[in-house]
Amino acid sequence: MRISLRPVLTRLRPVRARRRLLQGVMLGCVLALLPPAWVAASTADRLRTVDDAPAADVALVFGAGLWNGEPSPYLAHRLDAAARLYRAGTVRVVLVSGDNSTEAYDEPTSMRDYLVRHGVPAGRIVADYAGFDTWDSCTRATRIFGVHRALVISQRFHVPRALALCRAAGIDAYGVGVAEPHDATWYYGGLREIPSAAKAALDAVLTPDPRFLGPKEPGVRAALTR
Repeated sequence: MRISLRPVLTRLRPVRARRRLLQGVMLGCVLALLPPAWVAASTADRLRTVDDAPAADVALVFGAGLWNGEPSPYLAHRLDAAARLYRAGTVRVVLVSGDNSTEAYDEPTSMRDYLVRHGVPAGRIVADYAGFDTWDSCTRATRIFGVHRALVISQRFHVPRALALCRAAGIDAYGVGVAEPHDATWYYGGLREIPSAAKAALDAVLTPDPRFLGPKEPGVRAALTR
């Protein structure tokens, strides 16, 4: 009598398919978490607050949007931290880096004007008008403005990635995290860091040119000599 294995194999195929699917999902999760883990591990010992940040010539502040031409609340809080660091003598120059891709949208000028209103002399503020994303701001800071040591200022959920990218760009940097209430914007920003970490890892490995490179600018060096 011949015994058919077809019924057994038929039952095994869905089991194997589910197992492969589960393995694929687990592998995907591991791969997705590797970049955030790299960001956290590579920056954990260089995260500071305004009160315990080490001295550096330059504070680098990233753009974070405008509301009716004025810094958004998150951006204002970054600038407040930079102003405090300047008044405390921790930094000597503030480099504001943001988006000025159109005449109607000018983050760096708005950031500079805000700092002036909060006690930072205009001659101690340098504007980078082509900081279109975090990597562009970091690599332009060193390649265009000659920054080699800096305090990187952003919200706590963003500053580890910003710090990792600035260090990958060749800047001896420390991150200054700005605290925020855990509102919807905070949670959205934290979740956004997971996919953004993957791009950050690629940028750190490939070190691409920024969207706009341009000639070297002496603004930071000139501000330091004033």
